[in-house]
Amino acid sequence: MRIVVDVSPLSHPRTGVGNYIRGSLAGLVEAGAHEVVAFAPASARGRSEIESALDGVDVERRIPHVPAAHAVRTAWSRLGRPPAERVVGAFDVFHFSDWMYPPQRAGLRSTMIHDLVPIHFPEWVHARTRRMHGAKYRHTSTSCDVVMVNSRFTGDDVAATLGVPAERIHVAYPGLDPGFEPQGDRLDLDRPYALAVATLEPRKNLATLVDAYGRLDGELALAVAGAAGWGEQPALDVPGVVRLGYLPAPELPRAYRGASVVVYPSLFEGFGMPVVEAMACGVPVVASSHASLDEACGEAALRVDPLDPESIAAGIRAALDRREELRERGLEHARSFTWVENGRAHLRAWQSMG
Repeated sequence: MRIVVDVSPLSHPRTGVGNYIRGSLAGLVEAGAHEVVAFAPASARGRSEIESALDGVDVERRIPHVPAAHAVRTAWSRLGRPPAERVVGAFDVFHFSDWMYPPQRAGLRSTMIHDLVPIHFPEWVHARTRRMHGAKYRHTSTSCDVVMVNSRFTGDDVAATLGVPAERIHVAYPGLDPGFEPQGDRLDLDRPYALAVATLEPRKNLATLVDAYGRLDGELALAVAGAAGWGEQPALDVPGVVRLGYLPAPELPRAYRGASVVVYPSLFEGFGMPVVEAMACGVPVVASSHASLDEACGEAALRVDPLDPESIAAGIRAALDRREELRERGLEHARSFTWVENGRAHLRAWQSMG
C-alpha cells in the first residue's frame, strides 16, 4: 500500500497539528506501512521546516520547492487540476490536511479533522483560517472515503455538523513522543510554578487563568509556554506570571517535569494533547470540564469550570493537595497513547475500505 500524506502544516513551527502529523508518519512506519510518502508543495523556508520536522522519520519525501506555496496550494485545490498523481505518482491512499485538497484520479481519498472550531466559533480564528478550513470541510463532506479524527468527540461533531456518514469516520488518538516521562531534567524558575501550555489566543482562555492565579496565596508562579496566536492577547505582564514563549516539542518535557501542577482551561478542543503530555511527565493536571477534553483527561485530571476563576483556583489548590494520587492516575492513563497505535488506527481505517 503506497500512502501519500500531505505534510503542509509542517512548513510552520510545530504546534499540536504539526506534532500529530509527524507522530502519525512515524507511527505508520512502526505499524508496518512500507511505502509512506511525505508530500507538500512548499517555499524554500517551508521546505527547510519540513525537512527539520521529519528528521529521524523514515519516509520518502516529496517536497517540491514552490514560490508563494500557500497561494499555489489554494489555487490547486480550487481549480481541481492537475491530479495529485502527476506530482507524486500512483498511490493507494491520498491523505490530505486542512491546508489543501488537491484532486486525484484513483485510490482512497482520506483526510484528518482535528476540530470544527472555525465553524462553531468563527470569532476565535483568523479570517484566512475560516476561509481555508471552511472550504476544506465542505469538500470533505462530499469527496472523502475516510475521515480520520483525533477523538470520539470530534467524530460525533463531524457526523452531526458536516453530515459525514458515521461509517466513514475513524478515530486515531494522538501519541506521545519520546521524552515525555517523569525522569529527566526539570525547568527551574527558583520557585514552585503552575504551568499552562497553549498558543496565546482566545480559545485557550488564559485571561481567566490569570484571574484565577490572582486568587491564590502567592506561593506559586504561573509559567505560560506558547507563541502568540491570533486575536486579543491575554494580559500576562502581571506579578508572578512568567512568559516562557514558544517551546519546541523536545523542550516541553523539562517544563512539565518542573511544574507543581499543569492547568489547561481551554474552552474547546479537538483532543487536548498537553493534558496527556503533562500526565506522562508525572504532573497533576487541572483541566476544563468541557466535554471536548473528556478523552484526554479520562479519570485522571481534576476538572473545573473554565469560565469561573474561583473554580480554577480551587482546582489548583486541590491538585496540589492530591498530587501523588493524581500523579499515579495520570501516568497510568497516559500509557495508552502511542504513535504506533495511531498508525495502526489509520491503517485499519484505510484497509476497511479496501
